[in-house]
Amino acid sequence: MSVAGQPQTIESVPESATPAAQADSSMPQSPRLLLGLAPIGLLLFGFFLIPLTIMVLYSFWRAEGFQIVHSWTLDNYAKFFTLPAYTKVLFRTFIIATSVTGLSLLLGYPFAYFLVRYTPARWQQLFLVLVILPFWTSYLLRVYAWMSILGEKGLVNQALILMGLINEPIRVFLYNQYAIVLVSLYLYVPFAIITLYASLEKFDFTQMHAAADLGATPWEAFRNVLLPQTKAGFITAAIFIFIPMLGEYATPTLVGGAEGAMIANLVVNLFRGFQFPQGAAITFVVVLCILALLIALQRYIRVEELYRR
Repeated sequence: MSVAGQPQTIESVPESATPAAQADSSMPQSPRLLLGLAPIGLLLFGFFLIPLTIMVLYSFWRAEGFQIVHSWTLDNYAKFFTLPAYTKVLFRTFIIATSVTGLSLLLGYPFAYFLVRYTPARWQQLFLVLVILPFWTSYLLRVYAWMSILGEKGLVNQALILMGLINEPIRVFLYNQYAIVLVSLYLYVPFAIITLYASLEKFDFTQMHAAADLGATPWEAFRNVLLPQTKAGFITAAIFIFIPMLGEYATPTLVGGAEGAMIANLVVNLFRGFQFPQGAAITFVVVLCILALLIALQRYIRVEELYRR
């Protein structure tokens, strides 16, 4: 309505405030989004979902000689959980994977903490390069190097002989579960250090001083201030180590021997014996264990916590 003696004016509505503009801004750019997701979608579909689907189907079939009989059965899963040899290998795999993960975190966290808090910025990049330097060489080459160190004529045995502690080479350093843990620890500690470094780098260490001023001990400050705020990096590092360890094949084969066979070695042996359904069932059980682990840890970690500043 206009007031007498004053011209009626119509205020212009910003274009962004119109319903049509709001609808346009809220609509995702579907073609660009689909185009951007297409490469990773094709990769996951072709190299993950399709092989996993084939593996699941094979796990419910059975093998007769060199023939795959397409008859549905749960015998492959029942056999896996009832045969002590299979469950023993699965239990050993989880023990080794848990040991390597725990030791990697115990070694990586103090190193990353020292690197972030007490190392000058100009030296941090150098130490990080030294951490990832082993990745410049082949994975198998590094494992073979450890075989030459731990073997009967290796560096450890020769050093013990020179010191007079033993008279002849001993075989306890190789072809057992401890050798797998040691070599895997060397292989996976860099993953823990890099992930924990990225998490600790974002932490404001003045909070530790504030906690000390309030009477907290160093352990209480670590447990109640530092650890809760870096748990995302801690859990991520554990995932990066534990899941690949469940599928380790080369390290147990080369340094583990018969006593250190893990689940991947068992699956490969079954496939070589044309026991595809049994091997597929074991593989799918491991996949389900990994999915259950990720679902359980999902509530404790958020992706944005890893990248916030």
